[in-house]
Amino acid sequence: MKIRPLALSLGDPAGIGPEIILKTWAALRDGGPAFVVVGDYDALASASSGGGSVVRRVTSPLDASAVFAEAVPVFDQPLRARVVAGQPSPAAAPSIIGWIETAVGLALSGEVRGLVTAPIAKAPLYDAGFKFPGHTEFLGELTARTAVNGVRGPIMMLCAPGLRVSLVTVHTPLARVSAELSIERIVHAGLITAQALRRDFGIAAPRLAVAGLNPHAGEGGAIGREDVEIVGPAVRTLRDLAVDASGPWPADTLFPEEMRARYDAALCLYHDQALIPVKMLDFWGGVNVTLGLPIVRTSPDHGTAFDIAGRGVARPDSLIAAVRLADEIAARREA
Repeated sequence: MKIRPLALSLGDPAGIGPEIILKTWAALRDGGPAFVVVGDYDALASASSGGGSVVRRVTSPLDASAVFAEAVPVFDQPLRARVVAGQPSPAAAPSIIGWIETAVGLALSGEVRGLVTAPIAKAPLYDAGFKFPGHTEFLGELTARTAVNGVRGPIMMLCAPGLRVSLVTVHTPLARVSAELSIERIVHAGLITAQALRRDFGIAAPRLAVAGLNPHAGEGGAIGREDVEIVGPAVRTLRDLAVDASGPWPADTLFPEEMRARYDAALCLYHDQALIPVKMLDFWGGVNVTLGLPIVRTSPDHGTAFDIAGRGVARPDSLIAAVRLADEIAARREA
């Protein structure tokens, strides 16, 4: 019986994706979770010091596990234009988008156990007409017609050792965050986070801590009304819906070790409120998880790093952690 691998979309081939994929394979080839790369064979082969000897085309994702110990299995979808490391180009955008679409299709069909996505750069994709803010929203659209067991996302969660944080708003300019917050939006993110903690992380009775928006969580309305009129009522609604939620907590006191012992995930209201503590705890190894999808999806918590692409110095820690976490979540869903 063939063992289903994970799918790993190549990301932007001009970035560090090919390099860290090869390094991740080297770290996991001896007994680690198997994956099949969806992308361009030549991009991987040219990034390897061993050339094509450590990269092998497969015609079916199910063949990946059989060759994983010997070579990086690639479900080859060739680029339509030449790519140079460190030089992003809109000409590669159709291929990058196509790799994601193919990998999602493999996950939806059950041919792979889940999806790990290597980093993409938004600007070249936008130049080519890509209309989504990023991976998370695109994956939500690609899976929208497939039923979800529970509340539908997507919601972004970041994971580091000892900390999980979910985001209510993601790539929203700070000046617009307050206007985009609502009781309903916070409750929705809280319900999906609690659901994922039970199903994907094996926590039977998850505890959520909800961050406040303003300094000192607004000090009873003296420093902004959002925590009184939006965040507080959202926390009470989550409790009414049988979610063990607390807050709003002042964000500057939410992340010390003693406080983190009191919850299983923090619900943060904007991008840097969530990502700064994750990167402080584990700058190299944080993982992005998309919650509320019918498929498993993780990614490294960093970008394409065009400035060091092709130099052989990129660290694979985050991608290794993303593959391992995708494997763990898939195993829980399969149990």
